[in-house]
Amino acid sequence: MRRALLATLLLCPLAIAAAAAPNGAGWRSGWGIAQPSAATPQDADSGPIASVALEGAGHRWQVRVDNHLAGPVQVGLRQPPGAAPLPGLPLRSVLAGASSVVVARLQLPDGVPRLDLLLDAVPGDPAAQPQDVAYRLPFDAARLRVSQAPQGRFSHTDAENRDAVDFALPEGTPVLAARAGRVMQVQGRFHGNGGSAPGDRERANFIRILHPDGSMAVYAHLQPSGLRVRSGQRVQAGQPIGLSGNTGYSTAPHLHFVVQVNAGMQLRSIPVRIVAPRGELRFAREAPSDGQAAPYRPASGGSPL
Repeated sequence: MRRALLATLLLCPLAIAAAAAPNGAGWRSGWGIAQPSAATPQDADSGPIASVALEGAGHRWQVRVDNHLAGPVQVGLRQPPGAAPLPGLPLRSVLAGASSVVVARLQLPDGVPRLDLLLDAVPGDPAAQPQDVAYRLPFDAARLRVSQAPQGRFSHTDAENRDAVDFALPEGTPVLAARAGRVMQVQGRFHGNGGSAPGDRERANFIRILHPDGSMAVYAHLQPSGLRVRSGQRVQAGQPIGLSGNTGYSTAPHLHFVVQVNAGMQLRSIPVRIVAPRGELRFAREAPSDGQAAPYRPASGGSPL
């Protein structure tokens, strides 16, 4: 996810004003979070990924960044195009979960009345080394149906979701943690669904869980008020974490499951092994005679559609 925030500093003889405002993020930007609402036990959004503040006086200022997630976040501090360059910018840094860090100290040149800074924030530590582990099926079912597999042509075409799997599930199906970890990010207050990518992608309810190896699993399109865990909570594999739904950019009830890593200010999905009661799921990758991408279906060893 890359979530950009703008911090503006105006210098004048009588007043100093500093403000930070989100520049927007979307479903394809790592399941972005909008502004938080009043938290309830079942939809306590973790809020913005990170925020930036300017501290100081005169022409000497320091830039403080707060990480609001319960896991590491990589941030990048830069100036808007056309701004006068400042020593030390741009820069990147990795912040521990729930930390507040001064990432830069700036000296404004004489005659510069305004300072604009952009903060980008992406969940995860780019130094993480994902391990080859077996993930359990993120729900209990005698039979399962995959409505869109890795590299699906409807919405699994970008780097963040290329290796995602969509499981067709009735709304309200208990969603289980596929692997042990710590809840890093939650969003559970949105209602409704639609097929408009720009408008609907930000309205998917989801849970992001950080694993011991630094990878992160995302469980998305959950029911409104369907979260059963809070940010910062530790969970075990098989533990109920939410209820499946049909929120956000979605045409039918399903669970979107994907494991991601931070590839350096950019989320990237990674292939994982998912083990169901009847064996490990495998997805065929055969192209039809017309050269177009074929539908992905579980091959031998997987559960039937």
